[in-house]
Amino acid sequence: MKPINVGLIGIGTVGGGTWTVLKRNAEEITRRAGRPIQITVVAVKNVELARQITGGSARVTDDAFAVVNDPEIDIIVELIGGYGVAKEVVMQAIANGKHVVTANKALLAVHGTKIFTAAQQKG
Repeated sequence: MKPINVGLIGIGTVGGGTWTVLKRNAEEITRRAGRPIQITVVAVKNVELARQITGGSARVTDDAFAVVNDPEIDIIVELIGGYGVAKEVVMQAIANGKHVVTANKALLAVHGTKIFTAAQQKG
């Protein structure tokens, strides 16, 4: 069965924790979801640090929009914080028909209405 491919945008404290939890619990997540959920690409400013964290088991790039525009990615997990680039990334992901997960409270506080409207319009 085809895995669900995740693009992780940001691998700092929260992103690194997300990486660790998904890797550590991969078997249980697969059992519950009915198919594997895997982070296949990570976008981050510090590419070398991301390569250390991922241990080479995901592609690493410094271009978040390359991840958002990748047709193989099903879900975008935005964990970069702020509401500048983060908003652009989330809006482009929605426009591309991708599911979006974020822990970015600032983004939702400032642009939540616009983001939720775009998501609803895209279905």
